[in-house]
Amino acid sequence: MTDDAERFGDPRIPDETITSKSHLFELGALPPITYDGGTQQQAHEQNFPILVGQQASIQLITLQPGGIREPHWHPSAWEINLVTKGVASWVLIDGNGNHESFEAHVDDLVFAPQGSLHYFENLGTEDLDVLIIQNSSAAEDKDNIGIAESLSQLPHQTLSAVFGVPAETFDKFKKFDNAITILRSH
Repeated sequence: MTDDAERFGDPRIPDETITSKSHLFELGALPPITYDGGTQQQAHEQNFPILVGQQASIQLITLQPGGIREPHWHPSAWEINLVTKGVASWVLIDGNGNHESFEAHVDDLVFAPQGSLHYFENLGTEDLDVLIIQNSSAAEDKDNIGIAESLSQLPHQTLSAVFGVPAETFDKFKKFDNAITILRSH
């Protein structure tokens, strides 16, 4: 058993996380975080204490027609995405140089490896629901680096060199201190 504990971790749940309904979390009853383009609800260690130390969280992303899950990556988590409603258009770029674009339909699973740049969007006329399981107990804003935040923090001269346009091109870009998470195409 000692070898298993070393290999897989200690399966015991900390006593302080146990309550009369410690294993139940009503994700659908959680007030959604609302964005222009959709909503997000997540069970993580801050709002579902039994997840402390478990390296697990789950979230429901709903994108309205035209909604986009901002291109982003997670420095310390992979994710498995299950489409439960609608059709998602996906782009995924992983650390092995693989670039994939595809559609994911109801009951399709999409795996985004740790550190991979990925995003999805709703091109349909009805809401898109994606259930996401991550191997991190952190809230999404604690393990998510969005492309807007990343690019807006780089010097204009660097972006000019990368994209081959004058540095002034980037003067009108908005600055972001956090990931956007969900937005709408304009």
